[in-house]
Amino acid sequence: MQVGSRTLILNPVSGTGDHAEYVAQKARGKGFAVWRTEGAGDGVELGKRAAREDVREVAVAGGDGTVNEVLCGLAAEDHLDAVTLSVIPAGTANLLANNIGIRDIDHALDLTDRSDVRALDVGFAADRPFLVSCIAGLPANASTAASSDLKGSLGTFAFVVTGVQEAMEFDGLNLSVEAEGENGDEFWEGEAITVLVGNAREFIQGGGQANMEDGLFDVAVVEQMPPSGLVTEAVVDRLLGENTEAVTHFRASEVRIRETDDEPITFSRDGELAEHEHLTLRNRRRALDVRVGPDYEPP
Repeated sequence: MQVGSRTLILNPVSGTGDHAEYVAQKARGKGFAVWRTEGAGDGVELGKRAAREDVREVAVAGGDGTVNEVLCGLAAEDHLDAVTLSVIPAGTANLLANNIGIRDIDHALDLTDRSDVRALDVGFAADRPFLVSCIAGLPANASTAASSDLKGSLGTFAFVVTGVQEAMEFDGLNLSVEAEGENGDEFWEGEAITVLVGNAREFIQGGGQANMEDGLFDVAVVEQMPPSGLVTEAVVDRLLGENTEAVTHFRASEVRIRETDDEPITFSRDGELAEHEHLTLRNRRRALDVRVGPDYEPP
């Protein structure tokens, strides 16, 4: 492989797992070298390899978690500002692709030759990057609990089903949330069911207001409420509405989340899970060039 060439990093088992040969063949026809992941963490190592070999155009075929692994590898080698990213949606939810106007695999492959390139914000949770969201609390727990079999049979609805089940058992988190943003310093403390820090405009299915080019996160803190009330809010799709009772919104370039009882919190960073007692998130404005679809609009 020549230095600076186009490279596709392919997760052959993401989503339904029936896309691998088709994507590889089409990508090679467009001049991409094809590297395949074989297990968890391989995307990170292949991202590092792409950086070390000075690859300037990287396409990732997989779900949001695969894209995030590759980003982690690129960031670890300080290569984010030297690469253009193409997203080939082959996962279950494909939230990032939806946010940047990518409809499906064929649409994404077609855009590798002719799409607009936009510089998008990159969020960092400690030193780990993310493009869509970093979530603490109930949705992160639901993501953990949703089995591969359930996701395979129900798709994105698996997270709804699991979320309702988890809501009945979730005890909430005792948190403090500090933020530096467009309206100065913000502070919230109390018992919360979840904190959602969004970098993308629609950072969960049906919600979120973040702009991917303004250097600010959209933060929603959802206070603890009885499980019946939480499920009702979720079902009517009002959980993150601006006027929903028990939801606090603010926009910030830096967010600090701490468990006031010093208990570990499960965070989901673009689908990748980690535990922290406290976590600082920073937004790096327009840090990554990404190919976007014609329907993409930042505001």
